[in-house]
Amino acid sequence: MRKPFWILATLAALAACESKDDRIAFDGVYFRAKADKLDKEQRDHFTVTVKPVSESLDGAREAGRHEAITYCITNYGSSNIEWTQGPDADEVTVEDDTLMLAGICRP
Repeated sequence: MRKPFWILATLAALAACESKDDRIAFDGVYFRAKADKLDKEQRDHFTVTVKPVSESLDGAREAGRHEAITYCITNYGSSNIEWTQGPDADEVTVEDDTLMLAGICRP
């Protein structure tokens, strides 16, 4: 009975791993970017965090844009985004070496 559990656990762990070949470098840097919904009722409103922004602000902006587009396509089938804190803004929010973006997915 234990063997099937360990096989499933191992497969799940391997599926969660991202191959280095699948990663995308922005401005020559591999950023850690994550998009997340603001709350359960409004999943179209999201935030994106990108780090380490100290490696390249331009690269972090593009990594954040890519993560946001991926989030909206995955959840809404569209790459249209209304930015509330966008990557093209003159001034962006950076805290603890993390770039913070926010937007709304639009159909």
